[in-house]
Amino acid sequence: MLEMVRRWYKRRFSDPDAVSLVVILLFGFITIYFFGNLIAPLLVAIVLAYLLEWPVSQLRKLGLPRTFAVITVILVFIGLMLMAIFGLVPTIWNQIGNLLNDIPNMYSGLQQFVASIPERYPDLAEVHIVETIISNVKDKVLLLGENVVKGSLASLVSLAALAVYLILVPLLVFFLLKDKDEMVDMASGVLPRNRRLANKVWIEMNQQISNYIRGKVLEIIIVGTVSYITFAILDLRYAVLLAVLVGFSVLIPYIGAAAVTVPVAIVGLFQWGLTPQFYWLLVAYGIIQALDGNVLVPILFSEAVNLHPVAIIVAVLVFGGLWGFWGVFFAIPLATLVKAVWNALPSHDEPIQPAT
Repeated sequence: MLEMVRRWYKRRFSDPDAVSLVVILLFGFITIYFFGNLIAPLLVAIVLAYLLEWPVSQLRKLGLPRTFAVITVILVFIGLMLMAIFGLVPTIWNQIGNLLNDIPNMYSGLQQFVASIPERYPDLAEVHIVETIISNVKDKVLLLGENVVKGSLASLVSLAALAVYLILVPLLVFFLLKDKDEMVDMASGVLPRNRRLANKVWIEMNQQISNYIRGKVLEIIIVGTVSYITFAILDLRYAVLLAVLVGFSVLIPYIGAAAVTVPVAIVGLFQWGLTPQFYWLLVAYGIIQALDGNVLVPILFSEAVNLHPVAIIVAVLVFGGLWGFWGVFFAIPLATLVKAVWNALPSHDEPIQPAT
């Protein structure tokens, strides 16, 4: 056994470039795992810098100086964000309030429905089982209320962190875009000299991450917009709130779509009951999810969808458990990174190239 491990280690890590690649990855993993909360504004700024690099490069092709192009793109982006915030947030907040007011009525309707199950299906349910279910649901509702109150109090504390983000993140994005080349050169001077494989992986992943972030933002906007139009046509309550949930559900591949189905179905069920309108809602929602998974995702992420769905789900679970939101958001690029690193490491049938 030890001899087999020794041969595998010698085959994979006999190249100094491979060792440098693994060291760089371990350093990045340790930094994000232990100091992720401290550098969270920097991570947000890096994501936004990747998102805004494409319009900056397009303005550069038109002959604009990089500094002017960066300032223009950031100002336009901030303007669009302010329009979205002031246009959507009040509506979403109002619909959340209406939903909270309707929860007691929904709970009463659920109690009546569950209580009627023994009469409708006497062979499938007994009275004491139904009473136990109602009691458990009541406890869950009370616990949810307590968590909402605690979360509201905790959100007051997070307002200070939000203020810090609003100041730091735009500054970081500006300097990351403006001084991109200088920062890349500075990082190159710190990294190990034997980094041929690291450069190979970086070139591949840099383009994939850039395409992934732009594609994911486009997917959120397209899916959310189409969902809102569909819900509005069907006259579904809380259409804006549910459409935002459906849009952001694409951040979690497969799992997000399944999870957001529950609130959509619950709202439709309590609004219409088991009527044709409810079934039309389920059909329309299913079509949106099918088009997203089978048409939109392959178009936006043509390189990343080579991963098997099981590999993507495992990546979401593993990286989400390690890094929370960021692990979930970058689950596909991280899984692709693991695949790229494994393919870049030398195997027994590959000659070891001398370091340059």
